[in-house]
Amino acid sequence: MSNGRLDASQQPSTQQSSLSFTEGFLLGQLSVVILIGAFIKFFIFGEPPSPETTASARALARRDRNSVHRRSISLTSSSSTPQKLNSKRSASHVLRPPPRLTTATILSKTYYNVNSHQPESLDWFNVLIAQTIAQFRDDAHDDDAILTSLTGILNGPQKPDFISDIKVTEISLGEEFPIFSNCQIHPVGNDEASGPEGPRLQARMDVDLSDFMTLGIETRMILNYPKPLTAVLPIALSVSVVRFSGTLSISFLPSHPTPSSTPDSTPQQPPSVTPTSLAFSFLPDYRLDLSVRSLVGSRSRLQDIPKIAQLVESRLHTWIDERCVEPRVQQVVLPSLWPRKKNTRGPGSADEDVVDAVKEAVRDVREEARREVEEERRRERERREGEDGLGGNADVSEFEEGLRLRNRAYENMPGAMPGMTVI
Repeated sequence: MSNGRLDASQQPSTQQSSLSFTEGFLLGQLSVVILIGAFIKFFIFGEPPSPETTASARALARRDRNSVHRRSISLTSSSSTPQKLNSKRSASHVLRPPPRLTTATILSKTYYNVNSHQPESLDWFNVLIAQTIAQFRDDAHDDDAILTSLTGILNGPQKPDFISDIKVTEISLGEEFPIFSNCQIHPVGNDEASGPEGPRLQARMDVDLSDFMTLGIETRMILNYPKPLTAVLPIALSVSVVRFSGTLSISFLPSHPTPSSTPDSTPQQPPSVTPTSLAFSFLPDYRLDLSVRSLVGSRSRLQDIPKIAQLVESRLHTWIDERCVEPRVQQVVLPSLWPRKKNTRGPGSADEDVVDAVKEAVRDVREEARREVEEERRRERERREGEDGLGGNADVSEFEEGLRLRNRAYENMPGAMPGMTVI
């Protein structure tokens, strides 16, 4: 009787524990399903914000970073003491030193008033830029240089390991041209590049491009966990630039001598000079509208996932901000504009071009012969280090005698024409 009563008392507790376990298991599964559904709905298939809202938020963030950078520069320049560079002029310098030109002097001599001058339309500049871009597009269609370059860049060392080889499937360079307008000259005041001549002069112009330039790629995402090639997910992506508008800033950075690292500078080694360069950047309030198309999967495919579009747009904006948006600038070294004979083209320069080509060919032959002699010397030196005995030294002396005869200066043969060298 006692055993029967004990079994009867334990049976309701066992049923109650199994029921509580079932309820907890179902509740846990339901919570996991709800979390997965919320993640898919709001994170993957969530509606992206409007382009106007995104552009204004990004412009505000860039403007804040630019203001912080300017404040840090002003504090650094105020705390640091100015250093004067004492330049010694040579006694044999016969050129009269010109007066120092300041920014105000340049503006007055060119009759330009930065406060009252009206913005200029750059129609002539738009035509030149359009011709350059049209020629670039024609050259890109004739060969596969741009396709090869893009494939090499996309499959470079920075590509993640879980991404397979990237294949370029579509390239469209567009049909329209950028329009530059409202160009004005502005002095750049609180800038670290300002010198004793005053602030730099900067040209600012509006840029607007409405086109459809597309780059399409295909790749696969390889999952190597828990073992290699566990799963492969095909991905197709197409990114198109729909519109770009902003303000472009262009300024010249004049050449200046670089201070020498050694305290004692000899006249035989003059200090290096930084070449003149062209600096350009965009103001933080630029706008870049993109159209991102995506296709994920092989059988059941997901098309145009909003989160992928937001990720691609964020990476492209970050890439541009880190390179050519103020306070960062891009510098292009300008070539020398001094007229030179080798750059002359026109009637009557054909014979001189032939003579220059012959001289250059002779120079290349001599340079190649010099490299061959140096290579033979290097090989003989290595062979001599590995040999022992007097016989090898005799061979080396004969070889060096032959090299000495080969390195003699060329002589004119009797009866040769003046100015010609027989090789």
